[in-house]
Amino acid sequence: MRASAVLGACMASLMLTACPVGTGALSEEEFVARARAIHESVVTIDSHDDIPADFATDEVDPGVRGDRQVDLPKMREGGLDAAFFIVYVNQTERTPENYERAKQEARTRFDAIHRMTDSLFPGQIELAYSADDVERIVASGKLVAAIGIENGYAIGRELSLLADYHELGARYVTLSHNGHNDICDSAIPRSGLGDEEEEHGGVSEFGARVIEEMNRLGIMVDVSHVSRNSMLDAVRLSRAPVIASHSSTRALADVARNLDDEQLLALKESGGVAQMVAVGSFVNEGPPEKVEALQALREEMGVTDYEARAALSGEAKAEYEARREEIEERWPVTVPDFVDHIDYAVRLIGIDHVGIASDFDGGGGVQGWNDAGESFNVTLELVRRGYTEEDVRKLWGGNLLRVWREVERVAAGMQAASGLP
Repeated sequence: MRASAVLGACMASLMLTACPVGTGALSEEEFVARARAIHESVVTIDSHDDIPADFATDEVDPGVRGDRQVDLPKMREGGLDAAFFIVYVNQTERTPENYERAKQEARTRFDAIHRMTDSLFPGQIELAYSADDVERIVASGKLVAAIGIENGYAIGRELSLLADYHELGARYVTLSHNGHNDICDSAIPRSGLGDEEEEHGGVSEFGARVIEEMNRLGIMVDVSHVSRNSMLDAVRLSRAPVIASHSSTRALADVARNLDDEQLLALKESGGVAQMVAVGSFVNEGPPEKVEALQALREEMGVTDYEARAALSGEAKAEYEARREEIEERWPVTVPDFVDHIDYAVRLIGIDHVGIASDFDGGGGVQGWNDAGESFNVTLELVRRGYTEEDVRKLWGGNLLRVWREVERVAAGMQAASGLP
């Protein structure tokens, strides 16, 4: 892979590019040191990390190395410079009361992220409101927090809430989550909410207005979790490039949450970026024995759908997760499996349109990259496969920053044309 780049790197010993161990140019120790130098030289951004409602409290302190996959010590240990902390809103029945509840859920998580950056650890981590902020904060030696909203249900049917959320720091919105909403159809309809396979046939009329307003404000349009038709509609409707903040390739794992080749090519045409995600089941479904074991566990514990899993009691949830983890350990999904998706996407749509996401603390993690402290292992595998320093820079954050800047540019133009801020 990239033979000319690898040859050039091997001939230029001072360059921070990688020579595969098999060339004989470097010992394993020297090779790992070279990969680590690359890792430390690039801005590393994980585009999707979930947080609980009680984040940044005594119960869930991000400043302490704990049992969660992302905290500040683990980010430092793994050389992870920046993370999009997620304002997640669960999809519920669309009633006036639930719209209001969704707004409160969103505000709770916004408050938690601001509490981390503004009150508890301002000397360690800072909130980025722009792409330039990310690079400035990294250069200052601090970690970077950015904010994404997962599920456009957070705005209900109030378009004006987008401006409020943008003011609070939201820089992408995942248009839907599991279950259809007023904006678009989801990749995973929820029968418990009365969802048919499709409700809108893609993005709704209201959703088109949402995308237009996101473009005007400078909020990235995120198509992870949305249906195939919704994704293609979003690319067509958006004036700015779109992102898939945490989705892998359907060619390698045929699950509804991943992107097929047509979707990936459409995303490329938009100028966007697909952030490959390290969720085990989205990376490698596993052999039939694994699929059967997981299905038997779900049936035994009554975890037949999303609602049933969410309804598990604390003790039952702990048992389910522990037993599921045992199955995953018998048939592990690894960092090389994950990087296979990066390879596939790069071959199909090019190095400029692929990125990296974990979905940590929301179901993400593979063997070798199971928390932020192990982030270097992804770079190490990339370098083993012949990716250069510039390639790694693009994959770990450069491509996402490019899209973010283009979204900012489109917003500035729309605001100037309208005369409105």
